[in-house]
Amino acid sequence: MDNATVGKHPCPECGGDLQWNASKQALACPYCGTVVPWSPAQEAQGTAVVELDLARALAEHPSEQRGYGGDAERREVQCRSCKAISVFVDGKVAQRCEFCGSPSIIAHESLGDAITPQSVLPFKFSDGQVRDAIRKWYGTRWFAPNRLKTAALTDTLKGVYLPYWTFDAHVAARWRAEAGYYYYETESYIENGQRRTREVRRVRWEPASGALQHFFDDELVPGTVGVHAGLLEQIGQFPTTTDLKAYSPEFVRGWLVERYQVDLRRASELNTESMQQQTRQLCANDVPGDTHRNLQVQADYSGRTFKHILVPVWLVSYTYGSRNFQVLANGYTGQIAGERPYSWVKIFFAALAALIVAVIVFGLFGGQR
Repeated sequence: MDNATVGKHPCPECGGDLQWNASKQALACPYCGTVVPWSPAQEAQGTAVVELDLARALAEHPSEQRGYGGDAERREVQCRSCKAISVFVDGKVAQRCEFCGSPSIIAHESLGDAITPQSVLPFKFSDGQVRDAIRKWYGTRWFAPNRLKTAALTDTLKGVYLPYWTFDAHVAARWRAEAGYYYYETESYIENGQRRTREVRRVRWEPASGALQHFFDDELVPGTVGVHAGLLEQIGQFPTTTDLKAYSPEFVRGWLVERYQVDLRRASELNTESMQQQTRQLCANDVPGDTHRNLQVQADYSGRTFKHILVPVWLVSYTYGSRNFQVLANGYTGQIAGERPYSWVKIFFAALAALIVAVIVFGLFGGQR
């Protein structure tokens, strides 16, 4: 597989390496502040976002580590605690894990079979916008300890590019099932010595079958282990079908990048399981009638392709007590999700107050009966 990277973009004023600036939505020099608008014409020929054949990639193991930044200086460290591998491109290597805060990080040697990203979704929300949003989020956590706002400072906010896999596939499926149609009958019964009637729902079962054609487009599978999976689901989707850009080191230079640890083979297996579940649900939706049973699906998946991409996330990681908590913000949509500790003192007094109110209300209205 060809490496979809391009060379450095020097600053026209001072010669420094340009980096992606989320607030300006352009390339900017971190040294003199010069802003250079980014356009697709600046990308070298052959760096377009392309889909790669999955079967071929699984059969052919890449024999060379291509790197995340062309000729950029690249370092990797791995956390012994959460196992996340961080990639630093032309940037200072952190002394603590950016994901869990552990100081137990060691140098990590790049593996020769690593697949490098072909495309990237650049940051759209700046750190200032996200800091304000996270402060508001903290303010709505009524049962959080009072010390939370100081324990989870927004100055620990880090912009991280997370590894993801996307998969495309055509599915041709045939299904068989028993379709159930509701109907009602009147039946008699005895209650307290009196004969009564009621309507009872019955089901009439009939054989049914059909076919389904569907295209799965950019089904996402996370390759990260550093970010808590439940939070990723809560910050929403990334618009990878429309807004991806061909990978260029300018987008990641100066940002933290996590190297994937869910490899292509495992990611494709997870994708297969997801497609099978979705295909079964699509077939179930096609079964006529009011309900169904004994659904059998035979599906054939063809034209499977994939991309290895990087998506933007803002991350706050902090320790409260003995636990590590994370707050995430989608770097493209701004949607926030987070974890936080609970103050059992606040919960106790809130429950006590609710109990007192209930007793008062019962005393006022219960005594009038």
